[in-house]
Amino acid sequence: MKLRRLDSTDPGFDVALAQLTAFESAQDPAVDEAVAGIVADVRRRGNAALLEYTRRFDRWQAESAAALELSPDLLKQTLEALPAVQRTALGEAARRIRLFHERQKNETWTYTEADGTVLGQQVTALDRVGLYVPGGKAAYPSSVLMNAIPANVAGVREIVMVVPTPDGVRNDLVLAAAALSGVTRVFTVGGAQAVAALAFGTETIPVVDKIVGPGNAYVAAAKRRVFGVVGIDMVAGPSEILVIADGTTPPEWVAMDLFSQAEHDELAQSILLCPDAGYLDQVEAAIRLLIEAMPRRAVIEASLENRGALIHVRDLEEACAISNQIAPEHLELSVADGERWLKSIRHAGAVFVGPYSSEALGDYCAGPNHVLPTGRTARFASPLGVYDFQKRTSIIKMSQKGAHTLGEVAQVLAEREGLTAHARSAAYRCGE
Repeated sequence: MKLRRLDSTDPGFDVALAQLTAFESAQDPAVDEAVAGIVADVRRRGNAALLEYTRRFDRWQAESAAALELSPDLLKQTLEALPAVQRTALGEAARRIRLFHERQKNETWTYTEADGTVLGQQVTALDRVGLYVPGGKAAYPSSVLMNAIPANVAGVREIVMVVPTPDGVRNDLVLAAAALSGVTRVFTVGGAQAVAALAFGTETIPVVDKIVGPGNAYVAAAKRRVFGVVGIDMVAGPSEILVIADGTTPPEWVAMDLFSQAEHDELAQSILLCPDAGYLDQVEAAIRLLIEAMPRRAVIEASLENRGALIHVRDLEEACAISNQIAPEHLELSVADGERWLKSIRHAGAVFVGPYSSEALGDYCAGPNHVLPTGRTARFASPLGVYDFQKRTSIIKMSQKGAHTLGEVAQVLAEREGLTAHARSAAYRCGE
């Protein structure tokens, strides 16, 4: 395995870094064309199309569209039947995620001006949300918890989960997570067809207001295509981790943290920044030693060779500046004085402070959401949270005096914009 080494003092470093972190997110025309056909077909034929695509892509034949839905009793029974250690772990993760997200709830508020005018905002939850859960190469009960619990905390009335079941095989942990996190209905359908069903509805699957959750290229393309008809959380790119180290963390820990993202897929990105060249050597040695025992060795090696790097920097201040430029999904400040350097970080999806704060804990059970902005979008985007399932409505209750005072202001501006009806509407309230 060839590991890329860069040095911030080299003349071509900026170009090399830009090439390393660049990712072509343009939609594959072939995927987009296929998805366009599937979405249109589901919109036109509803359940009949869902059954056909389930047979074709998931390789099992449902007796009817009704058979695609799993009952709440089945979800509860699946949870109760889990081995105790799994049920306990899932429950503890759910508890911590809920505790964290309870603090994110926006509140309705108003204030009254001196003339009696009342202004404010009213916060309400979305009525119905669709949650896509992958079920192909791997199953992710953690994704169920991270997406459904914030929606549940926000007060969403109905959470509709869709999950593919290749060859008709269901994942017990995924179904148990649905039972734990307040999912209302579960349908065993996946792919672009599931996204289309959530966006447009079928005879069985109801129309939702927003679709959240990760998926493959076809799911991402479908989410792009239905955006505007419904809301979406984001179109996420490959997973990323950036570690800033000062050389005080055991190199094996850092090596495994880099692996933790590299094992997702060949396009994931793992980068280490450190001012100690000798420590970079130690981490590289640990990588070569530990890789031998990794079940997903081929994926990790491909990821590290394609988009990974060990980067020597001048100091930790420069490391933070480079990190802000990259705006990583996950940032580990694996340094002795993490709180000091946290103040220098402006752009990151989640920051893990100190040597004991491994990214893996954030993925499962620390509490904050693991649905994070990728591909430099942390410059303007935030982690998924309760606020993604709430909306704000402005409240305006004018007093008579306020209407008179502001009516004069509105008239001036409306007339300048050439909007006569606006001006006269305001004037009526002024008694003119």
